[in-house]
Amino acid sequence: MKFKFIEEKVFNLLMIAATFVVFGFFASIIWTIARTGFPSLTWEMISELPGGGFYLGKEGGILNAIVGSLMIVFSSALLGLLVSIPVVFYINVYLKKDSRLAYFTRLSFDVLFGVPSIVYGAFAFTIMIFFGLKTSLLGGIIVITLLIIPIFVRSMDEVAKSLSKDLLDASYSLGATKLETCKVVLRQIAPGIATATLLSVGRAIGDTAGVLFTAGFTDNIPESPGQPAATLSLSVFFQLSSPIPEVRERAYAAALLLTIIVFILSLAGRIITSRFSKNRIR
Repeated sequence: MKFKFIEEKVFNLLMIAATFVVFGFFASIIWTIARTGFPSLTWEMISELPGGGFYLGKEGGILNAIVGSLMIVFSSALLGLLVSIPVVFYINVYLKKDSRLAYFTRLSFDVLFGVPSIVYGAFAFTIMIFFGLKTSLLGGIIVITLLIIPIFVRSMDEVAKSLSKDLLDASYSLGATKLETCKVVLRQIAPGIATATLLSVGRAIGDTAGVLFTAGFTDNIPESPGQPAATLSLSVFFQLSSPIPEVRERAYAAALLLTIIVFILSLAGRIITSRFSKNRIR
């Protein structure tokens, strides 16, 4: 008994130490970004487009990158939801629990979940070349949609799999069709949808490799899907490689702004998830 008590204490200390190490790295990253970028994070930088000498440390801002990121991310999230929700319904309502098709579908999305974003970018770039498309807002939306669909499907699927079979049987016993049962399932997996959207938007808004090949970069706000679009991640990437100190400081400011946006989305996602969870049948 004494050995088990000591063993438990040792592993408890190891877990606490690991937690502090992770928190320490997180705090170090935030502190480095905030210390270097906060002095350069002005209203002018957020609200204005890049000027003629912006990349030489002169006037202008990154409004083009902010708007471009939001346009790509929210369009991709909408398309990702439209594709992912029917897939989740099909493998959890229309297919049997032990269906081989459902098993291989989940396995396929598990593999796609781990594919690096640069691979998605190369694949989307190949599609764009085949159809004669140039780097554009549409190209960025395509690659980010492909990137986040596996996140949507696997996150929502895990919630849908946890639903009691009695819930589906009760729906069928009342004469509901499978399509009507999907509405019941939709209400129950609402927290999973909110969580999946949070994870997807967080990964999408910070992606650089995928949009580097497909979205291009511009100092203007795109007025149509066929025009190039800037993103915050690419803005950080390009400015950080500059030899001019003022430009590099702006890169840290853009990184700080990106971190703040992700934090706000994460907080909003948790609030939405907690509210939707009240409607779940446990």
